[in-house]
Amino acid sequence: MNALDVATQDRLKELAEEITRREDVRAVVIYGGEKVFAAGADIKEMQVMDHAAMVLRARALQDSFTAVARIPKPVVAAVTGYALGGGCELALCADYRIAGENAKLGQPEILLGLIPGAGGTQRLSRLIGPSKAKDLIFTGRQVKADEALALGLVDRVVAPDQVYAEAYAWAARLAQGPAIALRAAKESIDTGLETDLETGLAVERNWFAGLFATEDRERGMRSFVEEGPGKAKFQ
Repeated sequence: MNALDVATQDRLKELAEEITRREDVRAVVIYGGEKVFAAGADIKEMQVMDHAAMVLRARALQDSFTAVARIPKPVVAAVTGYALGGGCELALCADYRIAGENAKLGQPEILLGLIPGAGGTQRLSRLIGPSKAKDLIFTGRQVKADEALALGLVDRVVAPDQVYAEAYAWAARLAQGPAIALRAAKESIDTGLETDLETGLAVERNWFAGLFATEDRERGMRSFVEEGPGKAKFQ
């Protein structure tokens, strides 16, 4: 069920940092397999932790998911079956979410006497709004794919056997795009959501001007003038 135990959390962080460094990786698919995305944390592992142990672990838990969210490349979550608790929080770290018709998402931590601890209270409310996020977090209920789509929790719903193919196609298309411009777009949007409008506009302005120093910008504009829109081949 892809339980997100401590070892898996640490591995996610390692992989996210590797992906960030590697220039040959241009886009990312997060996929749990045909049957389940991730059913949440390893409850048996967590049950034996006391307050002191979780004080030490909570930051590492959040850092592992934040490392995924900060990958400076397009990231798509391909969600099949359950994406609950930490599984839902991992999907929230992606830029785009494609779900199978069999998907079920939710933040059921309240049923354990807890709250989401890997970014759920923050990323979910930013994505779908505070009142909808509170409904899911307060009740701990699971939502099926159609409701998740209506809430804005996922972006597309397809047949379960098409989830990975659709996610791969989304990533592959963007992998052919201008890497630095995509990074600029992602950082501008994400930073803007975390700060005030004026600061967000400054981030956008600096990236926008900076892109005029890139070969991709020269290639894109030259192609537009000579061949029309959408014909540029980026390096």
